[in-house]
Amino acid sequence: MTISDVTPVMPKAPRTIEETGVSVDLILQLVAKTLHSAGQLTGSELAERLGVHFPILEPALTQLKQQHHCEITGGSLVGGAAFHYRLTDAGQSRAALFLEHNPYIGVLPVPIAQYQEYMRDYGRPAVATSRDEVRQAFRHLVLSDRVLDQLGPAIAVRHSLFLYGPPGNGKTVISQSIRHLIVGELAIPHALAVDNNVIRVFDAVNHERIESESASHGLERTCDVDRRWVRCHRPVITVGGELRLDALDLQDGHKGLYRAPLQALANGGVLVIDDFGRQQISPRDLLNRWTVPLDSRVDYMTLRTGQTFELPFETFVVFATNLKPCELLDEAFLRRLRYKVRAQSPTEDEFVHIFENSCRERNLEFNRGLVEQLLETELRPRGIQLRGCQPRDLIDHALSLVSYLDQPRVLTLELLAAACAGYFVDEGVGA
Repeated sequence: MTISDVTPVMPKAPRTIEETGVSVDLILQLVAKTLHSAGQLTGSELAERLGVHFPILEPALTQLKQQHHCEITGGSLVGGAAFHYRLTDAGQSRAALFLEHNPYIGVLPVPIAQYQEYMRDYGRPAVATSRDEVRQAFRHLVLSDRVLDQLGPAIAVRHSLFLYGPPGNGKTVISQSIRHLIVGELAIPHALAVDNNVIRVFDAVNHERIESESASHGLERTCDVDRRWVRCHRPVITVGGELRLDALDLQDGHKGLYRAPLQALANGGVLVIDDFGRQQISPRDLLNRWTVPLDSRVDYMTLRTGQTFELPFETFVVFATNLKPCELLDEAFLRRLRYKVRAQSPTEDEFVHIFENSCRERNLEFNRGLVEQLLETELRPRGIQLRGCQPRDLIDHALSLVSYLDQPRVLTLELLAAACAGYFVDEGVGA
C-alpha cells in the first residue's frame, strides 16, 4: 500500500448520549459552564460550541430547566435548537462551582476508550518505503545510497531511529523529511475525558488543521463527522535542548484539567529529539522513561488523584545527535534503539552537488569551476572537514556581502573567499 491509497477517516458524529461515551453529568456541566461564559446562546450555537448535535444536549438543558437553573428567553416555534437559553441566578452560582472544580470550557471531550480504539485502527500510518519512494522523499537532499538504504527499513518499522554524525550534515532536516513518507491525515481530538478529568490534546502550534471543502462553503454543520475531532496532517514535532522530563507526563492537572504530554501530541506522526544528549534530561533517564512504550506502543499516565490509565504511544521517535554514541549511552541502552544511521560528511562531488542545489534555491547561476576553485584555494588549505551545511551558509554570507557592497548578485571567488574568512575559525590566531 502506498500513501496515495490511504483514505482519511474521521469518526462519525454521535447521535445519542451513549454514542458520545461520556456521562450526562459531564455534558450538563459543560452546558452550564458554556452558558455561564457566553451569557445567552441558541440551542444551535450551544451545540456548535460543544461539537455535537443538539439532541445530545437537550436532556441536560431539560434537567437544568427543571431545577430552575436555566430559562428560555426567546426563539421560534421550530424547536429547542432555535430557543435562546440563559442561566438563572441559581444556575450561574452552580456553573461557578463547576468551574471551580474543573475550568475546562470547550468541545465535548472524547472518552479515552474511543481514542484508544481510534489509534489502534488508524494511529499507525501506511508508510511508503520502497526504494524509489524513499529516494523521492529525500530528493531535496544529497544523501548517499548507503544512508537512504538504511533509512527506508528503519522508517518502515517505526520503532525508533538513532541518527548520529558530525554537526552540519543535515540530521534535523533528514528527521523532519520523514514526514514525506507518512504524509496523510489523522483525526486529533480537541480533548480527552478520563471520567470527569479533561486532557487537552489538539494544539494549534503543533497540529496542522486541514480545512474541509464543506467548511470553506459554510456547510460544516451538515457534515456527518464528529466535530469533537480535528482533521489534521500527521504531526511532525521537533524539540531540542529545552526538553524536560515533566514534559513527558500529563501537564498542569489543576482542578482536573490537563494538557497532553509531548509524545501524545506527536501520536500518529514523528517526534524528533534534536540535539539528543543536550536536553535538561539525561539520555539514560529519557530512554528509561520510554523503554516500555517504545516496545508496547502503550504509555501509562497518572492523574493527580492517583488513577492510572493507558495512553496510546503511536509515535515514531527519532533521536538526532552530533555527540559520539559511546559518550551518550552504554551498549545496553544503544541496543534499545533498534535502528542507527550515521549522517556522514559529504564527499567533494556531493559538496559540489549541494552547492548547486543551494544556488538553484536562491535563483543564482551555478558555476562548477567556481566551486572547485573554492575547494582548491580556500577549503583544502584550511584543512576544513566538509559539511552539508557549508554551501548554504557560505552562499548566504556572500549574498550579505553583495548587498552590503551594492554589487551585482553574482557569486565570485573573491566573495566566497571573504565569506570563508568570516565563517571559519582560524585556530592559529590567538585571543
